[in-house]
Amino acid sequence: MIAYLSRRLLGLVPLLLGITLISFMVIHVAPGSPMDLLTDMNPDASPELRDRLAEHWGLDEPLPVQYAMWLKRVVVGDFGNSLSRDPRPVIDKVAEALPVTLVLNLMSLCLVMAAAIPIGVYSATHPYSRSDRVATVFVFLGFAMPTFWLALLCMMLFGVELAWLPVSGLQSLDYDSLGPWDKVLDRARHLVLPVSIAAITSLAGMSRYMRSSMLEVFRQDYVTTARAKGLSERVVVYRHALRNAMLPVITLLGLSVPGLIGGSVIFETIFAIPGMGRLFYNSVMGRDYTVVMGVLVIGAVLTLLGNLLADVSYAIADPRLRRR
Repeated sequence: MIAYLSRRLLGLVPLLLGITLISFMVIHVAPGSPMDLLTDMNPDASPELRDRLAEHWGLDEPLPVQYAMWLKRVVVGDFGNSLSRDPRPVIDKVAEALPVTLVLNLMSLCLVMAAAIPIGVYSATHPYSRSDRVATVFVFLGFAMPTFWLALLCMMLFGVELAWLPVSGLQSLDYDSLGPWDKVLDRARHLVLPVSIAAITSLAGMSRYMRSSMLEVFRQDYVTTARAKGLSERVVVYRHALRNAMLPVITLLGLSVPGLIGGSVIFETIFAIPGMGRLFYNSVMGRDYTVVMGVLVIGAVLTLLGNLLADVSYAIADPRLRRR
């Protein structure tokens, strides 16, 4: 197991370097620059000022030189300072936004798995029943609904019409004056809509994938043998079939990490949540190269760690992989 894990970790290094190189080049060849937002609307800004800003930020160097300088700083944990009007270190901005996004994604992921596995197992054990057909309709609706459209509908219904839930931010204006228990309830009320919206679209696909995996396992010879021995259906399903059916789902779970991080851009912007998604969107619009690269690198690391966790979980569930 240690050898398998070591090989996987070593393979992540060149992959991460390739991701950073491609991201760096794509960002810098896109139209616009950080100087545009600072000088275009300023009638007193001269070409000399733009040149001095480019020299101060190191943007006057060729792209390979800029990448080498950036990579040298990143190796020691220095992502530089923001190029926006808030020139704080990138690592400070990311440190503020990353926990918010991680909490939202972990909560939505736990919600997805807690609901998708029972729904998938029940649909597989009752194929083509009325409940299975209802779940199928739910899946198609989940696939068809755009996240932003569903978020806006929920905001209008639960936030505006019924006034049950807040529609923006993570806390109310009077949060500091609330008691400890009221602060917990206030945070929970603010998290209901974004966490639910983030989970619904993933829940539909995951539950259907779990159903397909279970039906495939039910066709295997060892399941037929277990039933022929007289084992109860509950033992056959949950002790023999479920563990093997979880293998493809574990892989899919690791591959869903990029989608969760990418989806944060949508619902964090809609709900005005100060997370990584909103920080990334504002940085892209402001051509804040250092913050964009910092968010991309950390997002890539989290994605690769998610895939690594899926591989390790797969190896734990399937001992044959440990000997490869």
